[in-house]
Amino acid sequence: MKTLRSVFAWLSEPTLASQAVGVGLVLVAAWVADWVARRVLSAVVGRLVRRTTTGWDDALMRRRVFHRLAHLVPALVVYYGIQLVSLSDSLTAMIMRGTAAAMVLIGATAATAFLSAVNDIYELRPEARNRPIKGFVQVVQIALFIIGGIVALAALLDRSPLVFLSGIGAMTAVLLLIFRDTILSFVASLQMGSYDLVRVGDWISVPQYGADGDVIDIALHTVKVQNWDKTITTIPTHKLVDGSFKNWRGMAESGGRRIKRSLSIDMNTVRFLDEADLDNFERFALLGDYIRGKRQELVEDAASGGADADVSANRRQLTNLGTFRTYIENYLRRHPKVHQGMTLMVRQLDSTPEGLPLEIYAFTNDIDWGVYEGIQADIFDHILAVAPEFDLRVFQQPSGRDFEAALGATHRAEG
Repeated sequence: MKTLRSVFAWLSEPTLASQAVGVGLVLVAAWVADWVARRVLSAVVGRLVRRTTTGWDDALMRRRVFHRLAHLVPALVVYYGIQLVSLSDSLTAMIMRGTAAAMVLIGATAATAFLSAVNDIYELRPEARNRPIKGFVQVVQIALFIIGGIVALAALLDRSPLVFLSGIGAMTAVLLLIFRDTILSFVASLQMGSYDLVRVGDWISVPQYGADGDVIDIALHTVKVQNWDKTITTIPTHKLVDGSFKNWRGMAESGGRRIKRSLSIDMNTVRFLDEADLDNFERFALLGDYIRGKRQELVEDAASGGADADVSANRRQLTNLGTFRTYIENYLRRHPKVHQGMTLMVRQLDSTPEGLPLEIYAFTNDIDWGVYEGIQADIFDHILAVAPEFDLRVFQQPSGRDFEAALGATHRAEG
């Protein structure tokens, strides 16, 4: 005991050696306290987290909230231990102020980590997909860092925080310039949340940024889009609201995906149908009722008299193109993968030098991209294959083989 008393008495003497040893002991004690605090938290808290079934403690552990709070222990050791060392009053006060500022910053970092854990827990809920709060959490985190910095600076300089806050009014213009993007992004986040413009998981297309894919993250400053080639495009949040973009969520929620594709018919193959053609098409399951109904209409129209029926142009007649169009429409209406509750039509577009476009406008009842492409391909495979049955040709630009066949026919004719 006498030895211990003598050591404390020596440390209390204001000599350079005792002061150096005292400061060293305080630092060693702080390091040991930090090591013990982190090890205890890692062991005890980790064991408790594994035993519980709630997700809160897992999120707090993942965001290292307890690890950050553990740094308060060595700071407290320094704050109170330095008072036991025989330093000058000014030096002791300066160290205490620095330690207090450090504790404020540690508390701010722990608070921001806690907010991140809150966001992680919220994102596990179903409504998080429609109403993300990550942008708002980041705004609060920025505010905490600013307030923590002001309080830490006030503690370091031994001034009231109000002294620094009173000067913010004069710095408003500078702050607006510095935090311009943050303010714009915050307003954009409010707009996106209020009007439900974008959600995580939405498929959006933003051509000016080369983005076309699923939204994987909505933060305060950026929106991340994973494109179909698995690249990531980062778009400033306020730019997304300032400009225009296409959100495909409506298509996903409707349950139908649009087919809007045309094929060009060679106009030289369009003609009227004769009785043999009508007899042939009446045997088609998709055209039987249509042909019988049209034949009855033609008979009634002929019986009504009028112009000379021997002239072909005076008679009402069916065409192979019109019958083909009806066949395609009936085919689509009986197709199990075509959505029957949405718009379905087969229409002619303006003729072009490449032929007469015949457009199929319909919706599949499966919005999966791969399935959709398969359905669309099957439909056009069938249409292209059945077109010759109506004595119609699909137009395509002549190839080298076509020219070769034409030249061969010419040579044979000349020979």
